[in-house]
Amino acid sequence: MLVAGILLIVTAGLIYAHYRSDLSTARRELQAGSQIAHTACGPVEYAVAGSGPAVLVIHGAGGGYSQVAVISEWLAASAFKTIAMSRFGYLRTPLPEDASPAAQADAHACLLDALGLPKAAALGLSAGAPSAVQYCLRHPARCWALVLLVPAIAVPGREVADTTPPSPLWQFVFDYVLGSDFAIWALTRLWPEMLVETVLATPLEEFRRASPAERQRGLSVIRDIFPVSLKADGLRNDARVTTTTPVRRLERITAPTLAISTKDDLYRTAGGARHAAEQIPGARLTLFPTGGHAWLGHDAGVRNEIVTFLRGATSSQ
Repeated sequence: MLVAGILLIVTAGLIYAHYRSDLSTARRELQAGSQIAHTACGPVEYAVAGSGPAVLVIHGAGGGYSQVAVISEWLAASAFKTIAMSRFGYLRTPLPEDASPAAQADAHACLLDALGLPKAAALGLSAGAPSAVQYCLRHPARCWALVLLVPAIAVPGREVADTTPPSPLWQFVFDYVLGSDFAIWALTRLWPEMLVETVLATPLEEFRRASPAERQRGLSVIRDIFPVSLKADGLRNDARVTTTTPVRRLERITAPTLAISTKDDLYRTAGGARHAAEQIPGARLTLFPTGGHAWLGHDAGVRNEIVTFLRGATSSQ
């Protein structure tokens, strides 16, 4: 018993040391990969890549600028200048008193001012979609295109529960896993599949059926949540404002618009994408039959749709 106890203590110590090392490395890498712009709307963390027509790449819940790094990279490789910011309450962008999608949209415009950019397209991923929409509504002269990728858009007349289905497991993950750096670190290493249907909102059978590269892409989104302590304010704010505020006046958007989702997204963003495409004049809608919230199995198709659309929107300016 004594030997077993000693082994348990040693093992626990090694695990904790590994966790602390990973936490320190993650914090250091996140800070090294971004800059802070001191804007008229307050400090905003951001990262820039590429050159060409500017595109704001707006991350989803649990993210920060790093969540959309891969999207920024392939857009930069396609001759666009990408600006990935951390939204209110994420990483080094503080949570202001007014953290509504409209206020966040104004902060997007303030960031462009600080960077000397007159206009930019907006690509809103998941919970980043509401502020992308508001950016194009509130600053139409500065928005040359809008992309809504698996958009967390509340549809008027539809209950919040129809947008983000609650479940005991999802609530447990939100309350405990997403409230602890150690819990998210341990699960992403020991049992990442537990988070596929909750955090990634993708059917588990779709995840298991996907190619190894696509599974790794999905897992990288989950792992990016760590360290969640740097994103807790943003997560709580997104839970308050994203699915409870229906987006109105979509018909006033004049920018070319592309909405993309999947029919089996467990966050049910297909409804929001369809609603946006119906309301925004001339908008295009692409719905994949499978793939979940991470559009597994359709990454090449999504990339091609977005790049082709943005190139067309650029040439029509």
